[in-house]
Amino acid sequence: MGILDLFRLDGKTAIVTGCGRGLGQGIGVALAEAGANVFGVGQAPQADATGELIKKAGTKFEYFSADLVSREPVPRIFEGALQAFGHVDIVVNNAGIIKRNDTVDFTEADWDDVINLNLKTLFFMCQAGARQFIKQGTGGKIINIASMLSFQGGIRVPSYTASKGGVRTLTMLMANEWAPYHINANAIAPGYMATDNTEALRADKDRSAAILGRIPAGRWGTPLDVAGAAVFLASAAADYINGYTIAVDGGWLAR
Repeated sequence: MGILDLFRLDGKTAIVTGCGRGLGQGIGVALAEAGANVFGVGQAPQADATGELIKKAGTKFEYFSADLVSREPVPRIFEGALQAFGHVDIVVNNAGIIKRNDTVDFTEADWDDVINLNLKTLFFMCQAGARQFIKQGTGGKIINIASMLSFQGGIRVPSYTASKGGVRTLTMLMANEWAPYHINANAIAPGYMATDNTEALRADKDRSAAILGRIPAGRWGTPLDVAGAAVFLASAAADYINGYTIAVDGGWLAR
């Protein structure tokens, strides 16, 4: 088997949350281009654009509409994926939200919404994935979307910083516990990406200029920048990488 063959995902099934746009769409399409069928999860009633791109890549796409601020849909997500494809091999926890406000004014509602989606539901998605992988006896890949704020404090986003710090260390814990079952749990920490989450920052000329001035790459990231890391971590090429968070940030953390 050649090295490029290790990156193939033919016959695999990937669950990707937040697949309707942005990073989730980019990751889902990339996994499909590598050969995986995709069971997408999102809050919108449908994800036609993502589905068309995945089908164009030559694999199958099924979609499940759910609000992941609650963990209630988690069992039904896995039931749906198993009904559609018979097995689950990859779980990508991409869905997330951010709330911005001065920390002294931050509300309990904004704290709870972010923590519930970004950390609590993510944990139960990982748990359900691990249980299914163990039942199948074939191992599996868990990929969590962390953040630069898994390493830094940031400003005006206390619940987001807490959630993403938790994602990084929780991913490490899961790697420790589940490695004997041939389960790899890793994370990707995107830098400043041109997505809905950063729309307000990009619209603020002064703030945008300050951000770009610190990024050695000199530009905002794109979903394609993250997609390659996702395919790598989902593939056999990354079988000996476990519990690690890969920064895809244009050099931000090195500055």
